[in-house]
Order: sequence, then C-alpha cells, then structure tokens
Amino acid sequence: MKTKGKIPLSVQIIYGLGVSYAIFDQIFAQWVLTYYLPPQKFSFSAFMSPLFIALALIISRFVDMVSDPLVGYWSDRTNTRFGRRIPFICLGAVPLALSTVAFFFPVKSGGASSFMFLACVGSLFFIFYTIVGAPYNALITELSSNRDDRLNLSTWQAVFRLVYSAIAMILPGILISVLGHGDDEKGLRLMVIFLSLFALVGLFIVSFGVNEKKYSGDAKSECSLKGSLRLIFSEKPFIWYLAGLTFFFIGFNILRATMNYFVVDIMGKSTAMITPVSALFFGTAALFFYPVKKFSYRFGYRLPMLLSLLMLAVLSCTLYLLGRGIPAGCGFIIFALCGIPVAGAAFIFPQAMLSEISAYVSSKTEENIGGIFFGIQGFFLKLAFLVSIAILPAVLVWDGTVPFIQMMVSVPKQPETVGIYRSACTAGICFVLAFICYWFYREKKADE
Repeated sequence: MKTKGKIPLSVQIIYGLGVSYAIFDQIFAQWVLTYYLPPQKFSFSAFMSPLFIALALIISRFVDMVSDPLVGYWSDRTNTRFGRRIPFICLGAVPLALSTVAFFFPVKSGGASSFMFLACVGSLFFIFYTIVGAPYNALITELSSNRDDRLNLSTWQAVFRLVYSAIAMILPGILISVLGHGDDEKGLRLMVIFLSLFALVGLFIVSFGVNEKKYSGDAKSECSLKGSLRLIFSEKPFIWYLAGLTFFFIGFNILRATMNYFVVDIMGKSTAMITPVSALFFGTAALFFYPVKKFSYRFGYRLPMLLSLLMLAVLSCTLYLLGRGIPAGCGFIIFALCGIPVAGAAFIFPQAMLSEISAYVSSKTEENIGGIFFGIQGFFLKLAFLVSIAILPAVLVWDGTVPFIQMMVSVPKQPETVGIYRSACTAGICFVLAFICYWFYREKKADE
C-alpha cells in the first residue's frame, strides 16, 4: 500500500535533481553532430560522410523508439527491495554516461567501421537513456498518492530540467576553451566527460535519496505485454492525449529550431543575439512555472493546456507577420511571450497529465502499468522529433519556383525567407491540431 499524505518537499526536490539525465540529451543534440561535422574554425576535421552519419543516427533513433515501451513494460514487472523504478535508474546511469563519452572517441577510418561504430554507440546510448528516463518519469506515479503530489513532482522535474539544460548550453564553450588549451577535440572530449560526471551525481542522488518502496509498497504488474497494451489503448483519453502531445511537440520542435533563423534573417540581428533571445524564451517559461502550477491546482490540466495551445497558435501567426506589418524588433517580445504557454505545455503538463492517466487506469484495473505508459509516450515523443526533422528542411528551402522533388535532391544555398515564414505557419497548424485533440480529451482524476 502507498503511504498516504503529502510527499515531503525534500523528496520532491531530490526527485527533481534526478532529471540530470537531460544533460546527456543536450550533449547528443548539440555536440555529436558538431564533432562528426566540425565547423571550419575547429582544429580537427571531419572523417565521415554526411550520408553515413545520417544513416547511423537514424538507425539509433529507431532502436530508441522500439526500446521505450519495452523498457516501460520491463520495469512494470520488476519487484526488488529497492522498488520497481530506482534499480533501472541506478544501473543504467553509468552505462549511459560511458556511451555518451564513447561518441567522442570513435573509430576514425571513415568507412564502414566508423559507420558501424556510430550506429552501435548511438543505439546503446538511446537504450540506456530509455532505461534511465522511462522509469524515472514513471516514478511520479510510484511516489504519489494524490493529484497534488503528481503536479508538485512534475513541476520540480520541469524546474531542474530547465536548470540542467541551461548548464549544458552555457558551460560547454567555456570548458572547451579552458580544458582544451587550443586543442578543440581535446577540449570537447574533456567537456563531455566533465558534464557526464556532473549528470551522474544527480542520478545517484535520486537513486540513493528516494525510498521508493516506502511509497509504492510491493507494487508489481503481472499483466502481459499484450494485455497491458490492450488496457492502455482502450482508454480514449489516453489516445487523445497522445495525439495532442505528438502534434504539440512537432510544432514546438519546429518553433524552437527556427528561432535562430528568425533572429538572424528576419530580425536582422547577429548570431550573438541568439543567446539572449533563447534566454528570454526559456527564462519566461521558468518564471511562469509557479503561476501555471497554481492555475492547474484549481482548473486541472485540460483548460490550461487548451489556453496554452491557443496562445502558441496566435503567437505563431504574429511571427508570420514579423518584419512585414509587425516591427522586426518585436521578435524579442514575441519569443518572450512564447515562454508563458511553453512553461506548462512542454515542461509540466505532459508528465503530470500522463501520471494522472496512469494512476487512474491503475486504480481502475488494479494493474500497476505506469512504466509502459511512459514508454509509449517516449515512442511518440521520438516520432514527433523525427517528423519535425523530416519536414523542416523542406519547409525552409522550398521557394515554389522549382518542383518539390527537384528541390529535395539538390543542394540549397540557404533557407528561403518565405520558408522561414512558412515554418511559423507550420508550427501554428500543429498547435491548432493539438488544440483539437485536447478539446476531445476528457480529464479523469485518479483520486475519484
């Protein structure tokens, strides 16, 4: 039986510290491609073709998508004296750090061996990332016994995720310079080792600092994989939630990826101004964590999510008019305002809403299958990433003067201005589709 009553603040903070695995994600997103296709000013050069790099990363991403629900199902059926989720976090932490570092010590033959190395290391990285990440998110359901606890845990996770992401974005440039002493490859490798060790600290804090068994008791699922999937997808709210989540993150990924183009090409600013615009975007999100949480206490998740999506759709339209009706300098204000709805829609609501759905299904069916819920969510988050990456280049470079197929196989000189504006429309359409999905989503409270 779960311990009733409010989770202590200390446990909430310790849980939030465990989201340090987001640093590994930031290293992969920002530095792996930079290492394998280094800028001209770096002191080392590329050794693999872009085609081999792309294929290796695609293979590893597909392995990632498949592993998400399997790891979730595996953790659901685990029962140890330390709980169901903590053992996965603890045992997966070091291999995750090692596979992250391995990216930057490759086989440099440049042929099939380099390709196989990157594909294998990438696959291992994502497997261990899932082994850590999916059980960590499912731990919300294990620790909480009421709606307030689930919202508090999700909020602390969002706060620390933003902190860790900021650390992983700000420190690398300094560390590469200080540790490398002019050798960019050495500096980059030492930077990755330093950040990986730092991320391990947070994972070990949650592994040894949270007594999962105290809150979850002897929870364990005996349901088969087929049975778990049947229970999950029989819940219509979960299906609408997944659809809305997927459309939202396609739009969010597009909006975040095109921010640089708006700053430089539309607002006419230098690349140095990308940092303060990003700080405004994510800083505003951080400032609104608490107001969003208080609003959700009173009105639930559905209403604030709908308002957030509506606001993002409107702001996407204003980006479409930036520099041609709306002064280009207003881009600073628009991106700052985007941080308000992003605070809940991207950082707080997904984990809180899914925890609520998982807790509701578990209480109704007496099957503790929270892990596979978060595993399936991970699958759709990766799907949203792949879709956004697949469509964004075409959105940015197609000017309408050449056939689409010809455009896709030729090498473009640069993104078209009309394509940058088109990206805002594409993001806005995705937010509208997400709004429609969440409109049909019917919120159910596990406590009831």
